Amino acid sequence: MGDGPPEPPLDLIALIAASIRRERGRAGLSLTELARRAGLAKSTLSHLESGAGNPSVETLWALGTALGVPFSRLVDPPRPGVRVIRAGQGPVARSERSDYGAVLLAACPPGARRDVYRVTAEPGGSRLSEPHSPGTVEHVVLSSGRALVGPSGEPVELGPGDYVAYPGDVPHVFRAVEPGTSAVVVMENG
Repeated sequence: MGDGPPEPPLDLIALIAASIRRERGRAGLSLTELARRAGLAKSTLSHLESGAGNPSVETLWALGTALGVPFSRLVDPPRPGVRVIRAGQGPVARSERSDYGAVLLAACPPGARRDVYRVTAEPGGSRLSEPHSPGTVEHVVLSSGRALVGPSGEPVELGPGDYVAYPGDVPHVFRAVEPGTSAVVVMENG
């Protein structure tokens, strides 16, 4: 066992760095202004844009929200045609606060408003998410284990095959209550 989450592949780090720079340029924001909006230190953002950082899922969500783009735009390059991601494969964005990982399965194409993720989580800590863009709705189908999922103040316990939809533009939580918990999350971006 290591001291923390595994390092993502260098090509993923390079992709994230290029995506942050690209989206910051499109938004016309300075490094200082994006760091302020995302609640990050300017040095941290500079480090990420240079490809030297290993951003957590929380950092990427904060950047996406500050830039007004879906999380997927920061971690997934456009891909035409058929795409297969086998169970246990794909680049994992890990939480810095809990044993939680998310693999982007399908990014929102231009004109659409949804992303699809596979998440894994273990008991011991909650993945508390800050509100996403206004109008965002999250749909969760639990694949295995048990979890408390939904708005922070009123999460619902889910078992395998259960589904819940809830506003993603309020604080919300995903907390595994059994080992080996996994789910598919569809995010409708507001």
